[in-house]
Amino acid sequence: MQYTADKYNRMQYRRCGNSGLLLPALSLGLWHNFGDVDDSEVYRKTLHTAFDNGITHFDLANNYGPPPGSAEINFGKILHEDFYTHRDEMIISTKAGYLMWDGPYGNWGSKKYIVSSLDQSLKRMRLEYVDIFYHHRPDPDTPLEETMSALDLIVRRGKALYIGISNYRPEEAKKAIDILRSLGTPCIIHQPKYSMFERWVEEGLLDLLEAEGVGCIPFSPLAQGLLTNKYLQGIPSDSRAGKVHGFLKREAITQSVLSKITRLNTLALQRGQSLAQMALSWILKDKRVTSVLVGASSSAQLLDSLQCLNNVDFDSEELNTIENILKD
Repeated sequence: MQYTADKYNRMQYRRCGNSGLLLPALSLGLWHNFGDVDDSEVYRKTLHTAFDNGITHFDLANNYGPPPGSAEINFGKILHEDFYTHRDEMIISTKAGYLMWDGPYGNWGSKKYIVSSLDQSLKRMRLEYVDIFYHHRPDPDTPLEETMSALDLIVRRGKALYIGISNYRPEEAKKAIDILRSLGTPCIIHQPKYSMFERWVEEGLLDLLEAEGVGCIPFSPLAQGLLTNKYLQGIPSDSRAGKVHGFLKREAITQSVLSKITRLNTLALQRGQSLAQMALSWILKDKRVTSVLVGASSSAQLLDSLQCLNNVDFDSEELNTIENILKD
């Protein structure tokens, strides 16, 4: 397939901490919309749209689907059929840390689980290595030294180029970063949950990552769809909150939340943006953020998200208005 000649000029790239790696300001996350329950032609087109607009980073995990593992299989199939000659132009990441298979070796952070999980992920995606491999969450029962040594081993075996962590709080992140540095395999990136509605990363994590030279790539920047126009008129039956098995629960959409997103939407329109675009821009305004992970149920939705890059600057009045809305 022929791609637009200037696709890399369409995207902004940011350095990932102190590493040599550049990531696109927006990266495509495959947490939802790429499983066996989804339309393969729709997500194939989404992947092509992403790459044609300079999105070079595609983020997965062992359990993405549903069913778990299917997102990696489906991505690997399209990569092999459509993108394989472009492999060296892509950053592909995956993770391990949540439940993937039955028994004592299919969850958390043991060396047994982490090494086995990446081996399975590589087979599903038909790859020899991933560019970034993350530990998906801290394990309270496994020594952190064991988990980090597993990540170091993976790099030394050539199965990953870079190492990252996800969902680690500041104190845990500091310990992990120090251990990895002592092993000679630095942590280059942290993937936390961050949005206008989820602000814990501002309580020390962003400062820590800046001081340690580690990049940051937030996930769920739209708060599972709350920070879009989807819920301004109620709860659609096909939305995440409208589905029984969805991660966003109906009871989370209170009158207070609806009032906030309505007022935020008004400000977004004044900025010439949709609510979703403003929510993405709001995260990207912070230079400590390397990239933002966005999901997309269609190529049209992805193209809409990309428009956030046209206006990532906020004046003090806009920022104060946002803070006042969120605090009410």
